[in-house]
Amino acid sequence: MRRLTVRSEHWPLHEPFIISRLDPFVDAAVVVVEIEEDGLIGRGECEHTDLYEADYPAILPQLEAVRDAIEAGADRLALQQLLPPGCACSALDCALWDLEAKRSGVPVWQCLGLTQPPAPLTTAFTLSLRSPQEMGEAAGRAAARPLLKLKLGQPQGDLERVAAVRTAAPRARLIVDANTGWQRQQLIDYLPRLKALGVELIEQPFAVGCEAWLDGIDRLVPIAADESCLSRESLPALIGRFDLVNIKLDKSGGLTEAWALAQAAREQGFDIMVGCNIGTSLAMAPAVLLAQGARVVDLDGPLLLKTDHAQGLQYQGSTLYPPQAALWGG
Repeated sequence: MRRLTVRSEHWPLHEPFIISRLDPFVDAAVVVVEIEEDGLIGRGECEHTDLYEADYPAILPQLEAVRDAIEAGADRLALQQLLPPGCACSALDCALWDLEAKRSGVPVWQCLGLTQPPAPLTTAFTLSLRSPQEMGEAAGRAAARPLLKLKLGQPQGDLERVAAVRTAAPRARLIVDANTGWQRQQLIDYLPRLKALGVELIEQPFAVGCEAWLDGIDRLVPIAADESCLSRESLPALIGRFDLVNIKLDKSGGLTEAWALAQAAREQGFDIMVGCNIGTSLAMAPAVLLAQGARVVDLDGPLLLKTDHAQGLQYQGSTLYPPQAALWGG
């Protein structure tokens, strides 16, 4: 007999997290799902918002709507038919993976078909959108980290932000995320300068629906689709326009679809970036498996928190170690 438990949690951040299109975040607001069966508990976590479908109030109702099916024994494949891609589906899917691993005694990485245990990864470290001076100061404090991700997306000042970070962290690799905030001409004007400043990747320069704006642009810096890539159905519109797709569990609806999306994206010529929303180690743990072999890894959510789970992911600087079984996955 199964029992589904759903609860909201709030995990304070070190400092407000700011991106171009939303109000500042002061904590990680998450939803935790637990599925108990035969004395074993599978857990999953999603952000308590849906940045992609704007249905923040719907996450808890979505979970309640499928309670009877989950408690009656619905598995991960059935879940894909019960809920659309998004945060609610992700939390349930990851909880079902965890439960499956505990019941079988086989860790999730083996269930996925990986031939080797997951290896440590180097994650990006995110600098929130602030003034050029403030971002330069933040970069100075993080200058020893090998990969910095800059939140941009303003009508003015973004090149100055990147230049300030480059000055403060001359050895760090840089990627930037416009979070849909630029216009087409901005990108055209910025590309040569960003390349000269050593920027290695640009995430989601334009709003969803404006993917065709990339037609005819010489991509001097590789461009990744984030908000434009939710699931495998997104891929056809991205071919020839984006170089990478940023896969997040909360977008795709969990590890099941994210794994299939990564495979399909590679088959269609895309490189893979694995990213995250704001969350604890419980939300990041499944993504560590997905990120094995990814070109870019951005799983720094716990580094932004004041506290994390006692058995959370281990970070040494920007090196991220695979999850312990006590946290998730085995």
